[in-house]
Amino acid sequence: MDRGSQPAQETGAGHDGPDTRLPTSLRGIADKARREPKHRFRNLYGMLNEAFLHESWRWVRKHAASGVDRVSAQAYERALAANIRGLVERLKQKRYRAKLVRRQWIPKGTEGQLRPLGIPVVEDKLLQRAVARILTAIFEQDFLRCSYGYRPNVGAREAVDKLTVKLQFGEYHHVVEVDIENYFGTIDHDWLLRMLEQRVDDRPFVRLIRKWLKAGVLETDGQVTHPATGTPQGGVVSPVLANIYLHYVLDLWFHRRVAKRCRGEACLIRYADDLVCAFERADEADRFLGELGERVGKFGLRMSPAKTRRLPFPRTGEGTEAFDFLGFEFRWGRDRQGRPHLQRRTARRSLRASLHRYTEWCRTNRHRRMSDLFCELDQKLGGYYRHFGIYGNSPSLWQFHRQAMRILFKWLNRRSQPRSYTWPGFRDLVRHFGVPQPVVRRTAQASPTS
Repeated sequence: MDRGSQPAQETGAGHDGPDTRLPTSLRGIADKARREPKHRFRNLYGMLNEAFLHESWRWVRKHAASGVDRVSAQAYERALAANIRGLVERLKQKRYRAKLVRRQWIPKGTEGQLRPLGIPVVEDKLLQRAVARILTAIFEQDFLRCSYGYRPNVGAREAVDKLTVKLQFGEYHHVVEVDIENYFGTIDHDWLLRMLEQRVDDRPFVRLIRKWLKAGVLETDGQVTHPATGTPQGGVVSPVLANIYLHYVLDLWFHRRVAKRCRGEACLIRYADDLVCAFERADEADRFLGELGERVGKFGLRMSPAKTRRLPFPRTGEGTEAFDFLGFEFRWGRDRQGRPHLQRRTARRSLRASLHRYTEWCRTNRHRRMSDLFCELDQKLGGYYRHFGIYGNSPSLWQFHRQAMRILFKWLNRRSQPRSYTWPGFRDLVRHFGVPQPVVRRTAQASPTS
């Protein structure tokens, strides 16, 4: 790994001071990690006591699917004190064993593709949540500002807004789209543990994480497999581990090596394994693209040749292609004064996928009580509008809303043999339950230097 120079000031960690929102048990760790970037923490395993696990239980999703033992979170909670006491005792005596991870396949996109999801048992979810909180307190002080995925207080909207500011105000004329094939399934275990040891000097704590990485997977056909690489999507600790991996593989390398060599401007914006790089000069974008495959290959990853590309993105709009990032399509246009203006709208592929998922939800939930159905519908539509409700995207939002109402009308009329609603009656029903309409949130315009 690159251990030479320190990151430049403008690409340093996301926090400039202590995070008072952390509980006392983690605030000291976070403060020390921020003050001493090379400090390696010990006695983290000892933090996994009853008090800390009880505190971590608050962050375990109570309605998530159960693991191979079919024990739900509600059942585990009924004897929570005894269950945690037994877990801590096994941890102290080094008798803890990670259970099998239940494999489940969920739809991906609209073309019938599936992606694997790994579901641990409740006890492992609780322990992974505790470990994830500790790792986050440490590594959150190291993560760069270009990283937005799986981090507290930042997310996809912030990544989209930051990329918008960079392209609108910076001198970027070329964009490199990067796609990592099967990222979660190809993370190299040995490299990941070496990366953790940059900040963790606690063998029992690292061995605990290794147990989860090496845990067998119960496939849907009843077979048990033992993957040699990867961390299962769905594992509670997997997001922070995946973020740590790309922090060392891409973020530090880009800012310490790639950007420093560039004579023009260069930036990277990453949300988990979705990332976009922008360059002022074509030759430097091509050089980065040529080196990228070798860099990620060193760590067991591979790029998708069909989805990784460089495209011209000049402000003039001549020869400019559009590109997608986190569900948005970016392209150059003109504002009312005729000046170049970066336009964002919901990407067509994302819109189709959202409508496909929404249709399946309507189909499988049309039999529910109206109050329950519309309560969940409000949450779904509200979440969609919060993500895509950005300035300039009103046409796409209203397109989704209109189609969503047509789909709901269709499936509510299939609750019984005779049609349940006419359009006027359906509109009255929608007004009665207060179905949310698209809302555009005007984000504060950041300065070019932010």
